[in-house]
Amino acid sequence: MDPQRLRALLEDVQAGRATVDQSMSALRDLPFRALDFAHVDTHRHLRTGFPEVVLGQGKTPRQIAAILNELAAGGATVFATRVSPEVAALVVPAVPGARYLATPHIVAVGETPPPDRGRGVIAVLSAGTSDVPVAEEAAVTAELSGNRVERIYDVGVAGLHRLLAHRETVAAAEIVIVVAGMEGALPSVVGGLFARPVIAVPTSVGYGASLGGIAALLGMLNSCAAGVAVVNIDNGFGAGRLAAMLNRARGDGAGVRPAESSQEEPGAR
Repeated sequence: MDPQRLRALLEDVQAGRATVDQSMSALRDLPFRALDFAHVDTHRHLRTGFPEVVLGQGKTPRQIAAILNELAAGGATVFATRVSPEVAALVVPAVPGARYLATPHIVAVGETPPPDRGRGVIAVLSAGTSDVPVAEEAAVTAELSGNRVERIYDVGVAGLHRLLAHRETVAAAEIVIVVAGMEGALPSVVGGLFARPVIAVPTSVGYGASLGGIAALLGMLNSCAAGVAVVNIDNGFGAGRLAAMLNRARGDGAGVRPAESSQEEPGAR
């Protein structure tokens, strides 16, 4: 359930606009909704500030559509990753409000939220054009988390002048996601040039000794630049969510936080 929707429900009860029974009916699906093939985590938005995301890979179109419909009923924008065009052609008509984003292979349901949850811009860089699908998965994930995103693609180390042409944009970003395959050198370069945290995403782009992204992964893990964190191979979604959480504006109300102590500090009112 969307935290804002839950807050509105509780305020209606407090103000006498809704009964306790009506509220109980609205909350009946917490903390999960059991389907024949899945336990849909309808409570995740309240715990973490973001709804459950569906991994489309390995699921049938019927399963993806059913899970998305359950999640979307909570009122938030939800999506599925790793959805092929063939599967998306069957999922989208079965889910009201769904749309397919072909480059990142994402099926999204609902409007993109306003970019007002982050402190600043998240810059997403790709080393090559072949890395763009993973970079777009990261960028769209960050946008669906309510962040402003700047895309800078095809600026790999084979031509560093391309990166330097965008140095003002990168320097102004709050967090930088860097997506690269082959030898995976670009995150180290960015980490050495800019005073910004870098989330490095190795991709499986490459051939021979790239070993399906393992060479890029190891290169990024062995970076000599400080402030570089690494996610798994092709994990654009993970990078987008991590960036969104790090960029979260203080007091945005996302997720449920532990109750603060009631003991007042000296001078507190």
